[in-house]
Amino acid sequence: MTLCISLSARPSNNGTRFHNHLYEQLNLNWIYKAFAPTNLEQAIAGVRGLGIRGCAISMPYKEDVIALVDEMDPSAKAIDSVNTIVNTDGRLKAYNTDYTAIEQLLATNKVPTSYSVLVQGAGGMAKATVAALRDAGFADVTVIARNEVAGRALADQYGFRWQEALDGGTADLIINVTPIGMAGGKAGGAEADALAFPQEAIGAARVVFDVVALPAETPLIKAARAAGKPVITGAEVATIQALEQFVLYTGVRPTAEQVRAAEEFMRAQ
Repeated sequence: MTLCISLSARPSNNGTRFHNHLYEQLNLNWIYKAFAPTNLEQAIAGVRGLGIRGCAISMPYKEDVIALVDEMDPSAKAIDSVNTIVNTDGRLKAYNTDYTAIEQLLATNKVPTSYSVLVQGAGGMAKATVAALRDAGFADVTVIARNEVAGRALADQYGFRWQEALDGGTADLIINVTPIGMAGGKAGGAEADALAFPQEAIGAARVVFDVVALPAETPLIKAARAAGKPVITGAEVATIQALEQFVLYTGVRPTAEQVRAAEEFMRAQ
């Protein structure tokens, strides 16, 4: 049996259910498990030493894991962020399928590149998001990040602006790439009920995008729906990036029907 895993500070069943359902549909003798490592370096050594085929990397390890792999695919190297590791005979190669997911969702939702954009966050997922925005042709982008070093560096890398706080700002497209609204958040779950953007920004936006996948209906997405705004959800991001991980691990690309079935199974929990 071939094992794949995920490493996250806040493990969920999303990837586990998605991958395992596809393994069953395709009659693959594989299994997928989720873990919360207490030591990232030891966890990656375990991936190598135990012959674990694939490893998904989630917050907050997408940058820290770079020093622990053998090779960076251009998808990860270009943005210095990793969400996928493939183990081939003990050699670990890192990829980033978050970028692919963001890129596809901006295109399929036909978000005009003329829109002004606010991106809140400056971590690994923010790097994938900002890179995808730049490559899609968006020019009016502001990175909101309390960490000036990380926020300014990210904005400068792609020719965008940085500011420390929202300060009443609005934009056509607002994107949350922080853990705000994620189930099981910090401070005993206080973040889970918080809005990543204030109501004023939601009301002024034309599209609201939250990359948080758990829960699928975050406070931000609920507020945007209540305001009648088009939304792009973290659950959609999770499906696309997980599918591309599945292909990297197995070499098999499921049919659209098989992916839909796995997605439905993932969300029915």
